[in-house]
Amino acid sequence: MKITATLAALLGALVALPAVAQDRFPTRPVRYVVPFAAGGPSDIVARIMAPHMAATLGQPVVVDNRVGAGGVTGVDVIAKAAPDGYTFGIGSAGALAISPNLSRGTPYNPITDLAPITLGVLVPEPLVVPGASPFRTLQDLIADARARPGALNFGSTGNGSMPHLAAEQLRAAANLDMVQIAYNSGGQLATAILRNEVQLGFADLPVLLPNIQAGTMRALAVGTPERMSWLPDVPTFAELGLPSVDASNWHGLVAPARTQPAALDALRRAAIAALQDPEVRQRLNQQGAVPGGNSPEAFGAFIASENRKWGEVIRRNNITAD
Repeated sequence: MKITATLAALLGALVALPAVAQDRFPTRPVRYVVPFAAGGPSDIVARIMAPHMAATLGQPVVVDNRVGAGGVTGVDVIAKAAPDGYTFGIGSAGALAISPNLSRGTPYNPITDLAPITLGVLVPEPLVVPGASPFRTLQDLIADARARPGALNFGSTGNGSMPHLAAEQLRAAANLDMVQIAYNSGGQLATAILRNEVQLGFADLPVLLPNIQAGTMRALAVGTPERMSWLPDVPTFAELGLPSVDASNWHGLVAPARTQPAALDALRRAAIAALQDPEVRQRLNQQGAVPGGNSPEAFGAFIASENRKWGEVIRRNNITAD
């Protein structure tokens, strides 16, 4: 009887082993999908984080660039991947909050088809004018725009882009009549501002910061909740009485919906550890980005609120995709 009981106990332990093994994560390399080309903002953030996440996970984290449709193609790859934790990725405001609200829509629902992990970085979107502009303050710009309806041009990177929607927020908040001129990239937009082809524009801080620091552009305001450490003398729109101008780009980590909880938690812990690492924070700060690191619940609520905010701007102005 003792021998039988011992054998039964051993067999029970052996049967349980596969279940324990299945709970271990990861046991092989993990894919980190980036929906943009190498060298872009999302790619830079991913490649700064990936080695630190790998150190925590104990397995390689391999960056996989899946380019197309303004980030939508790559996010769709994430949404349709197996929910086992071995594929996750980074999504931007465009792919997770703006494109889903445009007329063409997206093949995924950012709320139901993706599991939020954490906000990666927040990228300020300052309003700038050429360095030689007569506008020294936002009040100067608003006064001139009201005195000369339709005379001022603002630059964007296309219909439904963050620079476009930020300018629409400003138009609505200050009751301005301005004309949009669209460019193909942030770099082209910055050049147009420098040449005074457009009299004002919003763009990601990293694109503008060198020119602001050189004095060839002037930042008038920023839509972040607080002033930027890079430009402490530049006021927020809220300080200037226009709190509804609330525009910042951002990049956050997501996985397929219904990803196994243990795997999702492991990815979250690795991402948070990376974002809290002093070297990572310094390198992200050098890119003009504010490191994130919130909870999945907080990031999920943020994605939902960004969808509501930009969806309202898009519908109010009948904005369609290019």
